[in-house]
Amino acid sequence: MNLATEPNIRHIAAIDLGSNSFHMVVAKVTDHDLQIVSRHKQRVRLADGLDEHMNLDNSAIQRGLDCLAMFAERIQDFDADNVRIAATHTLRQANNAHIFLSRARHVLPFPIEVIAGEEEARLIYLGVAHTQPEWEKKFVVDIGGGSTEMIIGSGFEPQLLNSKQLGCVSYTNKFFNNGKLSKKNFSKAILAAEQKLEALSKPYKKLGWDAVLGSSGTIKAIREVLIGMGHEDGIITLDRLQQLVEELCKLDQIDDIKLENLTDERKPVFAAGVAILLAIFESFSIKQMYFSDGALREGLMYEMEARFQRSDIRMRTAENLADKHQVDVSHAKNVRRQAERFLKQVGPTLEIKSKSELGSLLTWGALLHEVGLSISYKGFHRHSAYILQHTNMPGFNQEQQQVLAALVRFQRKALKLQEMPELTIYKKKQVLPLIAILRLAIVVNGQRKEENELPKLTLSVVENTLNSEDEDVCQEWKLTCEDKSWLETNRLLQADLETEQQYWKNAGWHLSF
Repeated sequence: MNLATEPNIRHIAAIDLGSNSFHMVVAKVTDHDLQIVSRHKQRVRLADGLDEHMNLDNSAIQRGLDCLAMFAERIQDFDADNVRIAATHTLRQANNAHIFLSRARHVLPFPIEVIAGEEEARLIYLGVAHTQPEWEKKFVVDIGGGSTEMIIGSGFEPQLLNSKQLGCVSYTNKFFNNGKLSKKNFSKAILAAEQKLEALSKPYKKLGWDAVLGSSGTIKAIREVLIGMGHEDGIITLDRLQQLVEELCKLDQIDDIKLENLTDERKPVFAAGVAILLAIFESFSIKQMYFSDGALREGLMYEMEARFQRSDIRMRTAENLADKHQVDVSHAKNVRRQAERFLKQVGPTLEIKSKSELGSLLTWGALLHEVGLSISYKGFHRHSAYILQHTNMPGFNQEQQQVLAALVRFQRKALKLQEMPELTIYKKKQVLPLIAILRLAIVVNGQRKEENELPKLTLSVVENTLNSEDEDVCQEWKLTCEDKSWLETNRLLQADLETEQQYWKNAGWHLSF
């Protein structure tokens, strides 16, 4: 397809790398109207490839890569800004996920975001809300291969969301691994799910909802089977689920299942999915559930089309974190503005655009660099890093949180760069300059003066003549000021800069001022 033939149409694609299946949705956008063009689905069974050490085996990795190669054929002409790929539970859990992600980049040359469970839940809700607007207050349930997401929201805003580690693939392996269908196996699976859901029941019931909506493959398959059993309205109820369990228990083995409208692909994990959904109905006292075509991939797509919404979500996330940890917002904003000015000055040399994703991460890192002070001043940079890496941050994927954590972790003291995390979307040599910029922005604002009390500072970078393949090498950086006598009247700042210069030198970096 030649995209150039439709100059006024934007083509976008969203890909969901789930534990059981990979999905791709392609759409075109004209005059703010989003129209689905095609859907693609491949059963990959990624979660089946996790061993007892939580490593993906080679065959599962290859199944995933083969699927991505097929997807790549469909979107080979797409711009990077028009493709968003999210990986969920299995790639969150796999210790060797970086191997899959690295190999995937050669097959499908677009960034893959590994998203946290809460972020997955938020995007699922967004997808359902856009495709099912008739109910204002919705309880959305999505049972995947490795996790289940449960969200209550109003309009397009989630109010209560959770992701639990119970999925149709993992529960099949745990409770039906012998292929045996029995009341005992169902009882064990249902009880285990109810135990995981027990703590959620009260707050969800207290908040309440107008309608319950189920999304994605597991609930779709259950709905189709119920229709095949004569329930033509497709509504899922507790009585109908119990009837379905009774029908399944009449059989000996999963291989014996022959239910109308149930595909051969879905059959191996169907019983576990029914058990989980029945547990959800009983735990939350759900009367009936409707099916929604919207899911994670639609959420990715609608957010991609309305990127300003994601920016608003990130701003809300940052403001909430700053408020929660009592950040000195005035100082944080001064550091942010200085960091943005420095990036604008050196960005062209470093080939980092101010308005790029990396530039945005620098902005958020500057705003949130002192969240760890709420724990203790001693080692607050490490506390800040821990908070930013492990807190639920709507609008950010896991690697973006890792980058934020790295920025604030290395904002002060020794540059122990061997502690840098492994990254797949971004390169280490892209993040190191951001660390340098943030450190300098913090140092020059060390006296916590008003912004207009600082003179005009200019940061420049001399082209690096050393081996560019060495990602730990930082270029020659130079900080200058129009007021030549400025440091003479700011002795404390001069001492701080000299200390910073020594930290850089110890790390093999170079700073002059």
